[in-house]
Amino acid sequence: MVVAIQSRLLDDEDRQRGDIPGWVLITIMAAGLVSVLYGVARDQLSTILTNALNSVTKG
Repeated sequence: MVVAIQSRLLDDEDRQRGDIPGWVLITIMAAGLVSVLYGVARDQLSTILTNALNSVTKG
């Protein structure tokens, strides 16, 4: 009976752990996507930010 309870508790811990490798993969893919988009649109993003900051400081 003790063994059955222990195995049941261990099974619950494994289920509650979640899909850690999946979340790591999603995080890495998101970081890669942001890096690629920033590399492609760096000049445009810089211009947008500069214009926005200039409109706030001048207005």
